Amino acid sequence: MIPAGTRSEKGTGMKTRMIVGTGIVGAALLGTAVIQTVSARRPAAADARTRTSAAAKPGLRRVAAEGRIVTYPGAQVVVGAERTGRLVRLAVEEGQMVLEGDLLADFERDELRAALAEARAHVAESEAEVRLAELNLKRRQDLADQQIVSVHDLDQARHDVETTRARTETARATVARYEAQLRKTRILAPIGGTVVERHAHAGETVDTGARIVTLADLTKLRIEGEADEADADALVLGAGVTITADGFPGKTWKGRVEEIPESVTLRRLKPQDPGRPTDTRVLAVKVALLEPTPLRLGTTVELRIAGVE
Repeated sequence: MIPAGTRSEKGTGMKTRMIVGTGIVGAALLGTAVIQTVSARRPAAADARTRTSAAAKPGLRRVAAEGRIVTYPGAQVVVGAERTGRLVRLAVEEGQMVLEGDLLADFERDELRAALAEARAHVAESEAEVRLAELNLKRRQDLADQQIVSVHDLDQARHDVETTRARTETARATVARYEAQLRKTRILAPIGGTVVERHAHAGETVDTGARIVTLADLTKLRIEGEADEADADALVLGAGVTITADGFPGKTWKGRVEEIPESVTLRRLKPQDPGRPTDTRVLAVKVALLEPTPLRLGTTVELRIAGVE
């Protein structure tokens, strides 16, 4: 038999362990309830901060922009008249391809040719006077050496030579001026390209600076897009661009952002959506075409730029 004291002590110990165990389980359940309560009562601002933090992670977003097909700088020029006169011939048609130096237009030149011929005759006359004055100077120099003529006569002969030489130079300058004006009556192509527009017609009298034709090298096209200034932080050089145009439904072309200006400008393109404001400020983003397209110079296009979030 087990002594009563021992049994009582053992029983007491078992009861103690049961009480402790029960306390631990209760505390654990209470702790779980507290955690759930705190979690349930977490402020909404904390959740908002968590969502904001997750959204702030770097990613991509599409920047929508409108654009227009343009040429690279120097690939499109407006050729104008360099002098006032009557246009007697326009040697090109719209859509015609020309090479640098080809004839574009002819101005009336009969009056200039007559003036040039007269100026050349004055040069010949002045040169003859120079030769005569030089011979006279030589004779006067010989006579002065023999003390037959005075020093005054010798000085006068020298003056005559200088005067006739100056007159000859003036006549030559007049010839050069008429030759330059005559060259301006023939308008030549400053670049090779396509005649995209004619601004004048044969028989018209035009002023200096008046537009005659517009030339463009259609092999050097790109897009000038207008992205809203609010998207400036999302635009990066080298970003991919998807290009679409209303005239080609269902078709897309690839491009790449190759230039982002340092300043914003007022919108120059009229938005296709009438609900969009026309007085907003935009970034004139330049986009290179990465593949051949049927898009013509001046065509309005829609751009989807892969921007950085």
